[in-house]
Amino acid sequence: MVKPDLGNPQNTIEVLQKYKFNFQKKFGQNFLIDTHVLDKIIYSAEITKEDMVLEIGPGIGTMTQYLAEAAGKVIAVEIDKNLIPILADTLHEYENVQIINEDVLKLDIAKIVEEQNGGKPIKVVANLPYYITTPIIMGLFENHVPLQSITVMVQKEVADRMQTGPGNKDYGALSLAVQYYADPYIVANVPPNCFMPRPKVGSAVIRLTRHAEPPVEVEDEKLMFDIIRASFNQRRKTLANGLKNAGKWDLPKEVIAEAIETLGKGASVRGEALSLEEFARLSNEIYNYLHNRIS
Repeated sequence: MVKPDLGNPQNTIEVLQKYKFNFQKKFGQNFLIDTHVLDKIIYSAEITKEDMVLEIGPGIGTMTQYLAEAAGKVIAVEIDKNLIPILADTLHEYENVQIINEDVLKLDIAKIVEEQNGGKPIKVVANLPYYITTPIIMGLFENHVPLQSITVMVQKEVADRMQTGPGNKDYGALSLAVQYYADPYIVANVPPNCFMPRPKVGSAVIRLTRHAEPPVEVEDEKLMFDIIRASFNQRRKTLANGLKNAGKWDLPKEVIAEAIETLGKGASVRGEALSLEEFARLSNEIYNYLHNRIS
């Protein structure tokens, strides 16, 4: 196989000039031009020849070349049709790469994994467009795509939110959702000068290792996440007021108060003080009330 060569800024510029490529702001395109960062991503994703890797937003194929060297098979999903001829050129020597010109949010990835990998869990590796980072990651988890891990470049602030715990200003619905599905670990912080064009913000590589089983037992996943969202929608309000104002469940005030009381945190506790385990307990209390009321 050829040696990956696009991590070198000069080679990236040559490819872009050859195809007269213009960066599309709407697709959040920032191409990686640092071989150390690329090596770190591949290393931390722990890719072997046994793996099928899904790459989202391959750009001109910089990281795809590295992935193709390490993995058994690479499925690269690119939304920008102007990049397809470039990818056909930069990846023509790699027979284990398949390029799909689609919006990843509209793609049935679980079906692709079934057809191409016999339903065995895949690894996702990507330099994600920042404007749709959360929908992509949550889509992979919520649609129950068979996954081992997701190793992605995201905005630093988003990486911080994913791995932080209760009481931190960055803690919120995203932290809890990610930690319900996976174990987050920030691999590296990446400055703007590692990209072309340079983003205005710092970035970070984060690895989300999928839990074999969720770390908490919950009667109704959707209900728990509705409760989490309601409790963070109005951060300055107490948890009791957040749930009351959600207007979703028609819960009497005293039922909310009793459910919160079981946590032993006091009536004026706020959502940001609760751990995932406490949200699971709260959600199970409310589920039991709603369930008993129906039956």
